[in-house]
This record gives sequence, structure tokens and C-alpha cells, in this order.
Amino acid sequence: MDFPAFPDAPPLLTQEEKHELSLPKCSISRYKAIIEEKTTIFNDLFHSLYPIEKLVKGLSSFYDEVMQAAWTSKALNSEPHVSLVAVGGYGRGELHPKSDIDLLILMENDISAPKDKIEAFITFLWDINLDVGHSVRTIDECSEMAAKDITIITNLIESRTLIGPIDLLATLKLHVDISQMWDGHSFYQAKLAEQKQRHAKYQNTAYNLEPNLKECPGGLRDMQVIDWVAKRHLHTHRLSALIDKHFLSEDEYIQLKGAVSHLWRIRWALHMVAGRKEDRLLFDHQRTLTKLFGFDDDDLKRNVERFMQGYYQSVAAIQQLNDLLLQHFEESFLAKDAINTVEVINDHFQIANGQLEARSKTLFHDNPSSMLEIYVLLGAHENIKGIRANTMRQLRDSLDLIDDAFRNDKINTDLFLDIIASRYRLTSILRSMKHLGLLGRYLPEFGAIIGQMQHDLFHIYTVDAHTLQLVENLRRLWLPEFKQKFPISGQAIRHVAKVELLYIAGLYHDIAKGRGGDHSELGCVDAQAFCERHGLSKQDTDLVVWLVRNHLFMSVTAQRKDISDPEVIWEFASYVKDQEHLDYLFILTVADINATNPTMWNSWRASLMRQLYLETKRALRRGLDFPIDADMISDEHKQRALEIIIERNVDIMEAEAIWETIEEEYFIRSNGDEIAWNTEAILRHRPSDKPLIAITPLGGRNFSGASKIFIYTLISKHLFAVTAATFEQLGLTILDAKISHTTDNYSLDSFVVMDSNDSDTNLHLDKERITLIRKTLMEQLETPSLYESVVQRHTPRILKIFNSPSTAHFVSQPEEVWSALEITAPDRPGLLALIGQFFMNNNIMLHKAKIATLGERVEDTFYITEENGDLITDPESMNNICTLLKEKIDRFSQTMD
Repeated sequence: MDFPAFPDAPPLLTQEEKHELSLPKCSISRYKAIIEEKTTIFNDLFHSLYPIEKLVKGLSSFYDEVMQAAWTSKALNSEPHVSLVAVGGYGRGELHPKSDIDLLILMENDISAPKDKIEAFITFLWDINLDVGHSVRTIDECSEMAAKDITIITNLIESRTLIGPIDLLATLKLHVDISQMWDGHSFYQAKLAEQKQRHAKYQNTAYNLEPNLKECPGGLRDMQVIDWVAKRHLHTHRLSALIDKHFLSEDEYIQLKGAVSHLWRIRWALHMVAGRKEDRLLFDHQRTLTKLFGFDDDDLKRNVERFMQGYYQSVAAIQQLNDLLLQHFEESFLAKDAINTVEVINDHFQIANGQLEARSKTLFHDNPSSMLEIYVLLGAHENIKGIRANTMRQLRDSLDLIDDAFRNDKINTDLFLDIIASRYRLTSILRSMKHLGLLGRYLPEFGAIIGQMQHDLFHIYTVDAHTLQLVENLRRLWLPEFKQKFPISGQAIRHVAKVELLYIAGLYHDIAKGRGGDHSELGCVDAQAFCERHGLSKQDTDLVVWLVRNHLFMSVTAQRKDISDPEVIWEFASYVKDQEHLDYLFILTVADINATNPTMWNSWRASLMRQLYLETKRALRRGLDFPIDADMISDEHKQRALEIIIERNVDIMEAEAIWETIEEEYFIRSNGDEIAWNTEAILRHRPSDKPLIAITPLGGRNFSGASKIFIYTLISKHLFAVTAATFEQLGLTILDAKISHTTDNYSLDSFVVMDSNDSDTNLHLDKERITLIRKTLMEQLETPSLYESVVQRHTPRILKIFNSPSTAHFVSQPEEVWSALEITAPDRPGLLALIGQFFMNNNIMLHKAKIATLGERVEDTFYITEENGDLITDPESMNNICTLLKEKIDRFSQTMD
């Protein structure tokens, strides 16, 4: 093949190839063969570390020639009133292997449009498997649409003629010029609004664990926003021109170009690996790209971390410079017609046109403490809009002044505590300090977690992004619009003595992630050092350290233990000890769960947290010397049930006769409403020899997405296995399960279920769905031999990536009623049915199950006995059960992948 050798230029078409492709008789297969051949050469050059800028530009040039040849082959080159125009990224002359090729077929008017030829041209491009986006418009249509649509005017800014009369595009550009529409300021405001909306889709953080390298904050789109605004506002077509216009320094320009080049290399590799247009750095792609980028030692987890930290450094640089340049643009627009207003705050700072600025060009060098003082002022004055670009640049250039002496200076430690106590915009301040690099300099332990991966699906952010999201959640609890979603924690935070202690605990709760060992214990050391360095009292220090050590304790208790058990509540209350610690821990836990993943906080988890908090509060009021009496709880629940039954005109004698047959544990762990509902359903059940299946949504707004399914039927070994398999088939996730028995050989099974996507957007089950559930359950319960083939759901891609060995072990309980078996395993469709089958085959009776799915793994507790009701206590039997169950689960997980 005849093309310039590496490293001079990437491959283009030879003269012979151009001629061949331009002929009307050139076949689709020939086009495909040449494109495939050249693509392979481009990818080989990529592997040879050929400059990515030349590859991206070169691929665009190659497709220019393909388009020109195809246009000619369809005889469109002879049309004097039609031209082919590249727009969008292709218009910029930038293409990655699977990028969209955006085209505008521009016509002088409709009258002269060769529609048959145009249709044949577009069809041909699709036939040769090009991802082409196209529009066919006249000059007037383009002008009219561009005046209304920011996307269209943006595409036209980056347009260029590929083939055809060049005067058509020149005329169009006169029509859409800044003097005709979208002046610099209105264009800037529209692109800024677009960027804010786009960032919000990614929770305003660049530090997602599966980021979109194009659309996330700090991604390639942010770079393009800078480019678009510069072209429209400054009439420049070179990013380097921003240096001449004093918007960028030379070092900043080099940093920006380096970051973009890095993301371009990742994007090129991603398109190669995925074999399609793909901008998401999914976990499975991260592992492949890690090797491609030379991280190839034996520690895959560490390799991925190193690769991703390089990615996060690049997006952080783009995000930082995007903020800086957009601030520059804002100031340049305001300066045109604004009346300068200056309000002097103190010797160091003033407010100029709403922006905070340093009064001296050497302020931070002369007085390094001002680097913290500026953020104190930002948090104290509601009317300040932000920090001026030149002041931000001066601040960034002074960061090397932060050393141990700076960190230990009482002036600075006091200033930092003032920042933590900010009245306004605390989380914006902390994020700004992080983006700038100041927060990581002042708190080196925080700097160590910036970009720190979390290898699970429970979290969707890096450690630093999760931490700042937690602080933001704490601030949100004060806002009226969050009162309905967080009524109790919103009330509790208003009663804590020192809310800033929550912010400090939030900053340090995960500070030791990535070090190995128990991060809660390791984090206590850093938290203690912070508190002592900043002069907190011993009492406040002890509270912060306690919160860091125990930040997981309440969520683990609520999700993995039976909080309907009075002994569990008493044990938790005894550890918490007083209302103050309970309030602080509850608030921190709610904020933490909501900062891990937006889908993790649902009505069920909210109800568990609320129940644990309120029951513990009651226990503390009663006094720890007076544990809750189980018989008293049972009597209270029965009394409440009787009141409801009387209101509904249910025969009390018949109800109590049923109660006489049910084991006492049922009344301890079921509230009065549930007992009344179950009792009424049993009394009205006809025919009684068929299984009873009752379904109802859980009561009130607190359970918007969960429903309860009650099954009353004769005891059988297969009952749980069949039920779990059927729920899987129906797309229902079991959140909680309680199994009770009667003296006349009946089982009362209560399940709390939610749609498997775990979203509150799926409200209560409708009548049609309830009918289907009842019908399917009835069929499966009456024909249990069919249940093993019920589960046919596909294992989601993201679950397949995380396949760790399962664990199974027995744990002691406060009160030994049943033996408790804890199982952790990769989350797979059909897992509960598998466990149920194991219990059935090994003559194990299930009484209760606590189901907790945390990201990619399940952490379930099953309360079991021998088939005759005896506790499982023999060490050999316990070990045998755990070993066999683990083997079964591990084989199952591997086959599901």
C-alpha cells in the first residue's frame, strides 16, 4: 500500500484508489474492503504510539476522501447548487474509529434539489456501514432553524465544505453570523445552561466509577464548550489564540492540550475495544484498557486504579480550566456594559461586580493564609457570585506555599474550621477547593483519596466524590424541599448541638479507603489527628472519632439484622448509649447511604432506618436497665390487631382461635396491622384446601414502591424455593421474608417485595400485576416440580464483572430461637431459589430471612432449624452445611456468567 510511512502521516487514499472509488460502478464490497484496510493501519499506528492528534485529524481526512469519492460516484459533483458539508465533530476535522459522521447536504433552494441522487448517496453510505447522521436543507432553512436552536448554530460554527460549491456555505455563514443571531453573550449563556444540565445528569461530578469521558464534567464536551464560545465570542479558530488574548497562560494551554490528548487516546482505544461508538468507561472496558495502556503487572485491581487515576487527573484539569475560562468569558461580557462597582471587604479582598477578588497581585504569596480566608468570605456572604478568574489563577499558582508549617498554623486551622461552619455554599466551596488542589494540599489524607476507586457496585463514585456528596446531603437536610423525603433526619439535624461535627465526620468517614485493613478503624487515627490539630475539645473529638469508627454500624444493623427482635434493638441501644450519639449516627448514616448511589435509597431502606431509629429512641427513653419484654410486645401487637378486627366486624372468637395455633414469634415480629390483615384473609379464605395468596401495598407514603405478599398454605419443604423462583420469574426482588408455623401444620409466609430495578418510580402493584402474581404463584405451589426451570432471567452485564467467592457461616444471636446463617455471594438471578432448594434437599426448615443486596453482592441472613424445629448447634453439621452451600453457590455463579 502506498502511503507515507510512520511517523510522517496516517494513511489516505492513493490516486488509484480515489479514481476507483469515484467510478459509478465501484462496488459496496470494494468500499468496505478499503475502509477496513485503512482502519487496520490506523489502529496499528495507535498501538505504535503514533501522535493521537494526527490520528484523529488523519482519520477525518481519510473520510473526507471517502465522502468525496462517494459523492462523485453518484454524480452529485455535477450539481451546481448542492454541496456536501461536514458538521459537528467531523466539521472540526476530528474523528475517532466509531464516531458519528455528521453531514449537511446544503442546497441553494428546493427547486434545484436532485432528490433521487441524494437518496442514493445516503443509502450508499449506510450500505458501506458508516454511522452517518445527515440533514438536507436549504440555506434559508438552515438560517431559520439556527436562529431557534442552539445545537444547530453550534454545528454550523464548525462546518466546512467537503465537496461542491463553496459559496453556499459562505453565504450560510453570513446569514448565521454573530451580527445576525446568537451574539456572544446569548450564545455563552445558552451553552452554559446546556453544560449545567449535562453535568446534573452525572450528579455534577467527574468522579463516577463508570464515567462517560465525553459528557461527564471535565469530559471532552467541556473542552468543546470552551472552543465553541471562543469561536463565537472571540472569532478565533485556534485554541492557542486564547493565550494571545490573555485568557490562558502558556502553561495552562499545554496542560489543557495534554489532558485532551490523553482522553482522545482513551476514546480511540475504547472504540477499538467495544467495536462501536462507546464513550462510557465501563468496568469491563477499564480492565481491557488497563492492559492496552501498559499497566500489566499481576495486580489487576491496582492496575485499574492507576489507569483510572490518570483519567481522573485529565478530567480534573479540563474541569478546572473550563471553570476558569468560562469565568473569564463571563467577566468579558459583563465588562462591556456593566458599571463597575467595588466593595472593599478588608485589606485583602474586595467584591468587584459581585465577584470576589484579591486587592493585590501578590496577595497569596505575601499572606498565604488568605488562600483559606477567601473561602471563609465566600461562605459568609450570600451576595458573592464567585471568585474572579485572575484571583483564582493567582490562588492556584500559590498552592506550593501550603506545607506542614502552614497546616499547623493556628490562624489557618481556625480559618479552616470557619470554612466548615460556612453559612452559605459549603459543598460548592469544598468542591472548588478540591478542583483547585487546595483541599488535597491542606488535608494530605484527603488528597490521597482523590480519584480512589471503589471496586463495587454499592458505590458509583470515587471516594472523594462520595465524601463531598455526603456533605452535600447533610446540607440538604436543612432545606424545606427535602423535608418530605427525609422527615426524621431533617428534624434531627436541627436538634444536634454542633452540626459542623457531622461535616468533619463526613469528611473523614472513608478517608482510609484504599489503604488495606479496616478503613473505619484506620480513619479514626486521621480523624483524631485532625480534631487535635484544629483544637477541638476532647468531648467533640471523641464524638467525631466514634462516628468515623461506627459510620457503617447503623446501616448494617438495619439491613442485615432482625430489627423486629426486641433483643436486637436493646443490643443496638446499649452500644449507642444515648440520644445524642443516636441522632448524630442516624443523620450521618442517612446522608452516607444517599451518597453511595441514587438508587440505593428507596422506601424500604428508609423504613428500616426509621424503624431502627424510633425503636432505639424508645429503648433509650425507657432506660437500658429495662430491656424490652417480648411478651409485652406480643400483647401490644395482639391488642392493636383486635381493635382493627373489631372495626372490620370480624368475629373475635374465630380470630383468637386462629391465634391459638400460631407460634408466639409471629406476634412479636408482626405489628398489629399485619396480624389483623393476615387473620382476616385466613378467615375469609375459601376453599381452604388451596393456598391463600394475599397481596397489598405497604401502608402510607413511606412504602411507595414496596408490597407485601402473604401466603398461607400447608407446610412443605419446597415452599420457599418455589416462591423465590416465582418472584424471580415475575421480576420481583425479596426485601424481607418471615415464615411462621401453626400447630395444625400450616405455614404463614410474609414477603416484602419490590420491582427488581429497585426504583420507587414503580409504585404499588396494579390489579393486573397482582392477578398475574397470584395466578403464577398458585400454579407453581400446586406443581412444585416445575419450579427449577422457572428462573430464566439474564444476568446483567455489570454483575458478571464482579464474581467473588461466596461465604457462609453461622452467627450467634442475642436470643437463640433459631440458628442464624449469614451468606454473602455475587448477586445473580435465581440465587434465593437455589438457596431455598438447598434447604429443602438438606431437611432444613427456614423461619425467617433478612435480604440485603448491596451493589454487586448479596448479604443475606437466614434463620433456620432442623426439620423438627431443633437448633443447629453441632459444629460438624454447621461446617458441613456451610461448605456444601458455598460450593453450590460458587458453581451456580460461574455457570450464570
